[in-house]
Amino acid sequence: MKTETNVVRISRSLNDRLDALAAKTGRRKTYFASKAIERYLEDQEDYMFAVAAYEESKGKKTYSLEEVMKELGLDRPLHRTRAKRTQKA
Repeated sequence: MKTETNVVRISRSLNDRLDALAAKTGRRKTYFASKAIERYLEDQEDYMFAVAAYEESKGKKTYSLEEVMKELGLDRPLHRTRAKRTQKA
């Protein structure tokens, strides 16, 4: 994977925590900084996707969890034999 160098300013206390984590784990600070940024971006992208989906759904029919479960047949026991065994126990 190709990488690029970026400069990010962080507080001294955050840098100290990053130093301590790197020292404890034997990994570089850049590893943890990169992972943190990656997770943050994924969360923000998920949030933006959810907002867009919500906006798109305005005015359209929505379904309750109970309706979806019933439609998918999830409102019934999966195996009747399992239910019988449980009653005997």
